[in-house]
Amino acid sequence: MVVGIHAEAQLVAGTGRVKITPQLPMWLSGYAGREKPATEVLQDLWAKALVLEDGRTNRVVIVTTDLLGLSHQVSADLAHQVDSLYGIRRDQLLLNSSHTHSGPMVWPCVDIIFDFTLDEQRAVSLYSQQLTANLVKVIGMAMADRAPAQLYSGKGVAGFAINRRNTISPGGPVDHEVPVVKVVRPGAPGDTKGKPVAILFGYACHNTTLVENNFLINGDYAGFAQAALEEENPGVTCMFLMGCGGDQNPDPRGSIELAKSHGRELADAVDAVLNGGKMRLVRAPIRTAYTTVDLPYRSFDVAEYQKEIVGDNTFLQRRARLMLSAYNRGFTPDHLVYPVQAARFGADLCLLALSGETVVDYSLKAKKLYAGENLYVAGYSSEVMCYIPSLRLLKEGGYEPDESMIYYGFPGPFANGVEDSVTKAIRRVMKKVGAGEGVR
Repeated sequence: MVVGIHAEAQLVAGTGRVKITPQLPMWLSGYAGREKPATEVLQDLWAKALVLEDGRTNRVVIVTTDLLGLSHQVSADLAHQVDSLYGIRRDQLLLNSSHTHSGPMVWPCVDIIFDFTLDEQRAVSLYSQQLTANLVKVIGMAMADRAPAQLYSGKGVAGFAINRRNTISPGGPVDHEVPVVKVVRPGAPGDTKGKPVAILFGYACHNTTLVENNFLINGDYAGFAQAALEEENPGVTCMFLMGCGGDQNPDPRGSIELAKSHGRELADAVDAVLNGGKMRLVRAPIRTAYTTVDLPYRSFDVAEYQKEIVGDNTFLQRRARLMLSAYNRGFTPDHLVYPVQAARFGADLCLLALSGETVVDYSLKAKKLYAGENLYVAGYSSEVMCYIPSLRLLKEGGYEPDESMIYYGFPGPFANGVEDSVTKAIRRVMKKVGAGEGVR
């Protein structure tokens, strides 16, 4: 038996971190209105990894990044490489991005908003290629760092997120929950508390405190929250796992001071959980599941794209060029392949990871469906390809279900069955990891 660790809860954990701050100048991603690249760094950006194993060949590898999102190519190449190097299966690899709008473009994510010179295209392409190498590196660091550990989980609250669609649908839903996971290693003989080595926490809110007039590299509120927690806990790797904040904004917003303030509020919420004495023990075994589901778009309208490509709107024209180019090569985009995954620790904790800019309806729905689970729901996982609206948003219209598809370079909007399809995929992975619906 390992000193300071409950026998039934013995796990193995390892952490790693790699700086992913780009060389400057570099175009920041997320806002179409920017007219120049970033030339200064306010705060370094990081990729961080946490490997968790249960001693029975079961594991999950959680990787967080201070980025707008990962592209399909980055996530697919990374999955292939770590499978070859370490035997990490795709269902064991959970990737997540904070969605900061003050980070570099990861090509080709929302590339329609840019009109790059050859040198600028080279810079963003090289960054994406180096990013893959850095993510392989950080996972390797975490694998090499593995040692006996114990997990605890708890939940707090932060109140600065608002539903940004209130002009369309006043009183829209929010999810103010702050899930927290603490990883502890055994201490010296007689030390029953051990040493914290990692803190994983999340929140469902866009990292958009800083708006399009910002040209400083930083992680927005999530970056400042991580930095504050790491300053308070020297040697501990603090990782932000983004929630389903597709339709949520920080309030108020618009300045560095506000980003720091929201980061402080989130860090305080995490501190309250860590110091409140109510964290629950998380035990083995670890079970993981990964699936994909096809999300159909509405009918492909060639006539509409023919109008857009000769119109005056730059972004519509660029999207139409993509669509008509594909059509004229015999390919009609009709659906999105959408990843969903889950990782469950005994009956004590379950992580549900949804890809894309998932709106808050999915988090609230999953927690209602699985009311008996200690459920931590993340969006912005695997890859960030576009917004994933609920049926409610599709009926209401507006930016997330409609206009955003232009900037992401997709046909759209999605067909009305998108929420049912995502829910079926959620049920599939949750069943595979042993989670029961509505059982307390």
